[in-house]
Amino acid sequence: MLFVTFRTAGGAVEPGIVRDGKVIGLSFAGFADLIGIIRHGEQARAAVESAASNPPADSVHDVSDVRLLAPIPRPPKFICVGLNYRDHAREARMEIPKVPTIFCKFPTCVIGPGEPIVLPGNSAKPDYEAEFAFVVGKGGRHIPRESWREHVFGYTNANDVSARDFQMATTQWIMGKTFDTFGPIGPYLVSADEISDPHALDISMTINGERLQHSNTRELIFRIPELIEYLSSVFTLEPGDVVATGTPAGVGFAHKPPRWLRDGDDVVVRIEGLGELRNPVIAEKRIQTERHEGLRYLSKPER
Repeated sequence: MLFVTFRTAGGAVEPGIVRDGKVIGLSFAGFADLIGIIRHGEQARAAVESAASNPPADSVHDVSDVRLLAPIPRPPKFICVGLNYRDHAREARMEIPKVPTIFCKFPTCVIGPGEPIVLPGNSAKPDYEAEFAFVVGKGGRHIPRESWREHVFGYTNANDVSARDFQMATTQWIMGKTFDTFGPIGPYLVSADEISDPHALDISMTINGERLQHSNTRELIFRIPELIEYLSSVFTLEPGDVVATGTPAGVGFAHKPPRWLRDGDDVVVRIEGLGELRNPVIAEKRIQTERHEGLRYLSKPER
């Protein structure tokens, strides 16, 4: 299933699934959000299948008539893995890690497809990172790697937008990683059964049509089984947690000269089987100017 969170023309936000070019809303079946579906596991999946087989007419929408949001607008935890592709570790002139490098982004950074990445006025080095993310289904602690499939609900695209000047100002990366709008995810949360092997997916980043990153998840240093085992050895994984697994080579700081994000860029993350995550880029200063002039920036027309 392709799970989504969306807003209708009337402004209501609800979970749904995409099927045959239509979005089927699930609020009529009693589901308030995707985390509720994730939390109730197979029982909820069966209920979704039943509801989607015969939905009321007013719960079915053309995809073009709704606004897709981040599938999980406020994940319980947004966990990130650094230096997890060999080629990226080399371009960063870092040793291949022997244990996963873990940091987090705050949930307030999350945006969905079509929403603008806002370049903060106090950063001169905004960067991009195409990432493959998995979403925790059944939570737990001390999960053995052999049981990883029992704990993955699905997969999505992510962009770990990073202010490199803030990130590298200290040994702690979080401040450069968690500016508002620096966590695009989506457009879909693809259920795990749709992806036979999550460690064999093409991943790319294009900006204004130019491909700047291209790799495959087979190049991951630490794969999902190892990550689930390692993370859950320290803290409890919860339904709806998002884990971004790292970025391949080709990030902006490694280009000569560096290729930082710029006002007006069109940024697209594509991962095989997961659709494309597209976001425009706008400078914070332009937003302030437009507000002062009585204008309003919209990532796409209001419906």
